[in-house]
Parts: sequence; C-alpha cells; structure tokens
Amino acid sequence: MHSEIKFSPSFAAAEVQLDPGEACKAEAGAMVAMKDVDIETSTQGGLMKGLRRSVLGGESFFMNTFTAGNAGGSVTFAPALPGDIVSWQLSGQTVYLQSGAYLASAPGVDIDTKWGGGRTFFSGEGLFILKCSGVGELLVASYGAIDAKQLAAGETYTVDTGHMVGWSEGVQYNVRKAGNWKSTFLSGEGLVVDLTGPGMIYTQSRSQDAFLGWLIPKLPKSN
Repeated sequence: MHSEIKFSPSFAAAEVQLDPGEACKAEAGAMVAMKDVDIETSTQGGLMKGLRRSVLGGESFFMNTFTAGNAGGSVTFAPALPGDIVSWQLSGQTVYLQSGAYLASAPGVDIDTKWGGGRTFFSGEGLFILKCSGVGELLVASYGAIDAKQLAAGETYTVDTGHMVGWSEGVQYNVRKAGNWKSTFLSGEGLVVDLTGPGMIYTQSRSQDAFLGWLIPKLPKSN
C-alpha cells in the first residue's frame, strides 16, 4: 500500500496504489474511485467490534476491504468533510484518533475503541476514542488543514478540544477549562486539552463544533 495525497489542504483525497493481490481497508463511504480492485464489506473483527466502533467510537459499523487484481490496482479515498489527509506510518506502535479522523489503513493496522477516561467526557469529543495499532500505513483525515507537532519529553502543548485529531501512545492527555469559569463560558474558547510529550500530535485548523455553532442559529426556523 502506497498513498499519494492530492488537493491538500482544503479538499484532500488519497490515491492508494496496491500491488497485485494487496489489500487495504477503509471507512464505509470513503471510496471516491477505484480501478482493478474487488471490494468486500465486513465488520472487521466481528459483531461486537463493529458495534464498539459504531456506537462508542463514532465510526461506521461496517468497513470495506479493497483487494487488487493480478495486475495491481488503485483506490481513491476522501473524508466526508473538506480538509486534509496525513499518512501515519505505524511500525508496531499504538496511536489514538478522535471520532471521524480514521479514513483508511493497511490490513496490518487494527482499529478498535478505547475508554478515554472520565476526562474525555468534558472535552465534547465523547467518552471513547479510536485505538489504532499494528504495522502499516494509516490515513488520518481532518476538518481543515492538519498540523503535526513532535513533542519532546515533558513538553506541553495546549489545544482547543474541537481541534484535536490524533496523538501517539505516551502523550499525556488532560482536559481543563481555558481559564476561570467566566473565561470558559464567555471567551468562546470553552475547554482545552494539555498534551504532554514525548510523542506526535495532530491538530486541525477547523472545528466541527465551532462551525455548527455558527451555522445552526442561521437555519430557518419552522413555524
């Protein structure tokens, strides 16, 4: 599996080249186009694992596996929201993604859910996060552009919770108020997350929650 990211950072799509007989898997509905590949749909790990991803992790219940023919093939993937895609190469480690950030991966990458602890309840991102572990390429999608930062041991970086995309295992994750209660409710910043290294973090330049907060009051009201 080898990917080329096109049209970044606003409307990114990932074109994945597959060798003969090689496969990759993706979130349901992520495929834009394909050539010389077969598609198979399954829960990828059984009923309970599919339910965990769907109900707890915010991803689709089913995943699609794309397998190239005898001459190889290609598949193009794109996320539901306009934004960027980054390729995260895993070599046996574990990384964590917020709901909606998973796009596609090599077969050797396992996608499951993990209890994020009570602190994630206050982040607006849910109690569960996606746990991605194994070997191979992982395609991660964002809303807006992706920014990557490598944190040194003990280095702390503070991010608005709505702008988090993913982080590597070993990065400590702590949600708190942006300031005092007055600042939290009146500044528009709400809650933030302190991320402490060592490890890699990915953030996004746009927030779905912020966009919905702007959009919903402007929608026509029914009588």
